[in-house]
Amino acid sequence: MEKTKLSSYGIILAITGIVLFSAKAVLVKLAYRFDISSEHLLLFRMLFSLPVYSVLAVLNKPLNKEKIKKNDYLWIFFFGFIGYYLASYFDFLGLQYIKAGLERIILFIYPTLVIIISKLFLKKVITNQQLVAILITYVGVVVTFWGEFQVETSNIALGVFLIFLSALTYAIYLVGSGWLLPKFGVVAFTSYAMIVSSGCIIIQYLIFDRQDIMGYPLELYLICIVMSIFSTIIPSYLVSAAISKLGASDFSIIASLGPVSTIILAYFFLGENLSLTQGVGAIIVIFGVYIVSKKKKK
Repeated sequence: MEKTKLSSYGIILAITGIVLFSAKAVLVKLAYRFDISSEHLLLFRMLFSLPVYSVLAVLNKPLNKEKIKKNDYLWIFFFGFIGYYLASYFDFLGLQYIKAGLERIILFIYPTLVIIISKLFLKKVITNQQLVAILITYVGVVVTFWGEFQVETSNIALGVFLIFLSALTYAIYLVGSGWLLPKFGVVAFTSYAMIVSSGCIIIQYLIFDRQDIMGYPLELYLICIVMSIFSTIIPSYLVSAAISKLGASDFSIIASLGPVSTIILAYFFLGENLSLTQGVGAIIVIFGVYIVSKKKKK
């Protein structure tokens, strides 16, 4: 009974974190109305988040300090660098060459990559339920975004490659977080990793940008603060907690709800259209997630 409760709790954490992360897309579209660059928007998101991560990192020491080796801190730096920084940067670069619909289809192969990496390096067993769930959720993602599928005639190969790198680096982060969470604990690991990611973004701005960031309207900064709290800080801890309870493989499958929740949120808050095809795709994704959830409750 206790195991069932824990699994159910992990699923709730995962879905809540995924939906909150997905709300970022809605907030980004609201922010773009103020003619802000993607780089500055990402910078504000992490600048407003960094103080919270820093305070929580100081207040929460690693969970099992006696099991932590010096190399584990290097691994945290590595996973923080590739997970919330490099994966986002590859995604941003790739979107310069291909449309968002194709980007979603390529990006959401990462649950498959998580399964493969876990099998190769951590000797995790791949279950039939996971294979079926991955197949169903991916079909759902393809159906959902097929109407937006467009192929650019120039540099499409480069765009596809960059988005694949984004999926790969994020998959590596998920597997790595599942490995290090038992040692550091949810709060310490997430805080350390996000501090690294924030530092990378700030350094990028100082080296390559240095444009004025103080001249935007107050409304823009308020949107960025909301994005930092509700679409960065809170979901980052929820996702780590979900991974610690469900494992990286099952969490990555449940995370396929991300693009579906983005479409639904955009429909309600931005007035965007929700087509029949997207509705069917969403139902397929939800069914695939249900297969994983049903397995975890047994």
